[in-house]
Amino acid sequence: MVILSTSNYSYWIKIVFTPKYRRKIIYNQYREDLIEIFKRLCSYKGVEIIEGHMMPDHVHMLLSIPPKIAISTFVGYLKGKSALQMFDKHANLKYKFGNRHFWAEGYYVSTIGLNEATVKKYIAEQEKQDIALDKLSVKEYENPFKGNK
Repeated sequence: MVILSTSNYSYWIKIVFTPKYRRKIIYNQYREDLIEIFKRLCSYKGVEIIEGHMMPDHVHMLLSIPPKIAISTFVGYLKGKSALQMFDKHANLKYKFGNRHFWAEGYYVSTIGLNEATVKKYIAEQEKQDIALDKLSVKEYENPFKGNK
């Protein structure tokens, strides 16, 4: 869970995507370079990689993504920038893929939510925190809907 000054969030997504034509291309040097590229691109956007696994023909990633970033925007950024960097690093790939399209169109996304106990705990702790803050306040508030008669 990420705790900011005004909000808390735990927003995890699982994404899966494949190379163009589902080629079994992710191995050895390509695999190491993709891992490095994904880590760098995620850190630029403030996205944390919780878990990741690369198969020869697809990529699984579990990410903690800030709520201000749209999932579709981030996946487009990740696939687009990683493809450009792979073609820059490995010029021979352009003959296999052409037109700088390393990844296939589309992707799979699933959100990972909190369990019921965690939600109940958060709600209980939030109420305690609000009560504590109310006790610190000494200012008396007037009802704005009541007349001054």
